[in-house]
Parts: sequence; C-alpha cells; structure tokens
Amino acid sequence: MNNIVLCGFMGCGKSTVGKNLARKTGKKFLDMDTYIEKKAGMSVSEIFEKHGENGFRDMEHEACKELSEMSDLVIASGGGAFTFERNIEVFKGKDKIVFIDVPLEIIKYRLRNDKTRPLLQRPDKDKAMKELYDKRRPLYTAAADIILTGKNTPLKTAFEIIEATDNANV
Repeated sequence: MNNIVLCGFMGCGKSTVGKNLARKTGKKFLDMDTYIEKKAGMSVSEIFEKHGENGFRDMEHEACKELSEMSDLVIASGGGAFTFERNIEVFKGKDKIVFIDVPLEIIKYRLRNDKTRPLLQRPDKDKAMKELYDKRRPLYTAAADIILTGKNTPLKTAFEIIEATDNANV
C-alpha cells in the first residue's frame, strides 16, 4: 500500500483523524483541498466563484492524480472527490480508501456555524446537506476498502484505521 486516503462527507473528521493517523503511522498528512488551494493560489470558495464547480472538480482530479503518485501519505480528500469515478480509479487498488461514515445529525451539528463550504452557502442549508449526504453516502461506500463509523474520538478512529489496514495485510 502506498497511501491511506480518507473519504467521507464534509465535517466527518477526515482532517482531524488524518492528522492523528499520520502522527501514529509516521506518514505525512496532506489535506487535498489545501493542496489544491496552494496550487491555485486561492481558496476553494474563490475557485468555485471564479471557475465554477466544474473548474474546481478538474483541479481536484489533477490533485488526485498527483497525490496518487506520491507515497507514505495520509490524504484527507475533499467531500466530493470520491463521488467521481475518475478519482476513485486513480487510487483504487494502489492506495487504501477509508470511508469515515458519520451520521448526518452529527455532521449538521459540526457544520452549524461553518461559512467556508461553497455548497452549503444557501438559505436551505439543512435540506441541501441532506440531499448531498443521501446522494454521496452510497458512492463513498462503493469506493471504500474500509468503512468505519467515526463514532469514536479522532485518535481512536486513527487506531481503528491502523488496525483495519494491518488486518487487511496492507
């Protein structure tokens, strides 16, 4: 195995779990959205504003290809990255994809004051979040090599990932 790639809905804890996992495994942590922002020289919100969602998704795909060529990383993917088959194909079979499956009510609570996520900046935020969650969850499940509930603390979840990847002979 090359990398451990965390996927799941926005607010599920990919970055927090990823940092803990990287510390425990000696791998380097990399947040895909931050990687894209650095390459583009602007925030995800600015990319959406200037290039639209399709422009962002193209940058995201390029990031997936670049990151899959690196090794010994823990990658926190963007919430939408694994809703596109082309991104899944880049990592599948080469890296271990872990879906952190957190119930929608917990995610809503975590994101209640968030103003940074372009897809949630609308008056019907709860409805939009539910629609996205219902659409994306089966895609994450299909993409994942390992599925964890994300009910534990980020550190415990990191240990669960280590145990799951060790048991998977990775």
